[in-house]
Amino acid sequence: MEVKNANAAMLSNYEVFKLLTDLKEKRKDTVKNKNSAGQQNLNTIMYETLKYLSKTPCSRQNPEIVKEFLTTMKPHKLTKAEKLQLLNQRPQTAVEIQLMVEESEERLSEEQIEELIHTVADVLPGDPEQENAAPADAEMEEAVQQS
Repeated sequence: MEVKNANAAMLSNYEVFKLLTDLKEKRKDTVKNKNSAGQQNLNTIMYETLKYLSKTPCSRQNPEIVKEFLTTMKPHKLTKAEKLQLLNQRPQTAVEIQLMVEESEERLSEEQIEELIHTVADVLPGDPEQENAAPADAEMEEAVQQS
């Protein structure tokens, strides 16, 4: 295997999702040699990846949201890789932030971590599965409290 582009960059989950979705649409139009082993393997990988990514918050992101997120992250002085992890994982707790940001105890105060959590929650759309489960969890808690 040879390196075709030494300047390759990291992609966000949104970019991969968008790329595969566009590729899938293009491939619908061109139906040639779908039965070859290589094409079947590629189709399986695309299907499984899209299936996974469609269940994550990236399926609800768009270029404007990503740009706004990166703009709001500038004052935090995070590395590109850390911003990418925050964008992809959408952390909701201080522990998750500490796992994603290297040496977070030294670099970030508790207030900054809370600010990051609020920024992520405000700017990035939530996980569709968690949002659907949240009302059910709230109803469950109410039922337990009433008994």
